[in-house]
Amino acid sequence: MQFDDDADLDTSEVKDVRGSRVPGGKATIGGGLVGLIALVMGLLFGVGPEQLGLSSGDPEPVPAATSLSQVEQTCKKGRDANTREDCRLVAVVNSTQDFWRQEFTRRGGTYSPATTFFFKDRVNTGCGAATSAVGPFYCPADRRVYLDLTFYDDLRTKFGASGGPFAQAYVIAHEYGHHVQNLTGTLQRAQDGQQGAASNAVKVELQADCYAGVWAHNATRTPDESTGRPLITKLTDEDIRDGLDAAAAVGDDRIQEKMQGRVTPESWTHGSAEQRQQWFYQGYRTGDMAQCNTFR
Repeated sequence: MQFDDDADLDTSEVKDVRGSRVPGGKATIGGGLVGLIALVMGLLFGVGPEQLGLSSGDPEPVPAATSLSQVEQTCKKGRDANTREDCRLVAVVNSTQDFWRQEFTRRGGTYSPATTFFFKDRVNTGCGAATSAVGPFYCPADRRVYLDLTFYDDLRTKFGASGGPFAQAYVIAHEYGHHVQNLTGTLQRAQDGQQGAASNAVKVELQADCYAGVWAHNATRTPDESTGRPLITKLTDEDIRDGLDAAAAVGDDRIQEKMQGRVTPESWTHGSAEQRQQWFYQGYRTGDMAQCNTFR
């Protein structure tokens, strides 16, 4: 994955609170995607909400970013994205939102941007407080994406993904898929409390994978406002393979087999490895969000 060296990075779309001190607190289980993630952790990893730092309680405010965060200081241009991981993730956020902003406009709608928060260990959100143990997540209550960058190490070491820059990009694009679902009213289908291979929870997750593929298809075609050229100038077949590999690594069947030694489709919340690859590739192959109807 390669970025245009001369493109301006918009760090206003990312808040870097990795150096902020977050007071203790408990998160609200059932608060949209955060609740789903806590449920998955309990089902697949055998840990309870209290072990993850999650329990019932009132949502807490998000900490303010420092006056001059790390990404604001270092992530100025596309060339920075080509050399630094955090700047690369800023560029992916920019590219993803550029695409959805233009896609919504093309379809006669209006896209409302979502901020990504880089945090370390613990963060307060509109859905409550969460620890790094829940992984990357989207909170529909405050319309923000939350990411502890150490998750990418876990993706390789704990989940067995091959890694690579585009594996990281896939994760971000998936979370922004949830934001698109929130804006279009689809996300609420996952809040019926059901689970299993045919559940709405799985269908919502697979659609977010498909939306990630739609963005990937269009990433090198979406003009950046600062240059009029695409921010992402190159995606290779190897990049897409890394994305497909990451999608498979976080399939419910793969995780269950690894963590509990057996596969139990009745408790799935995200879909199998094959399904997640299939729907990501469906989006990538067609480049059309209308082809991402996992509910059909």
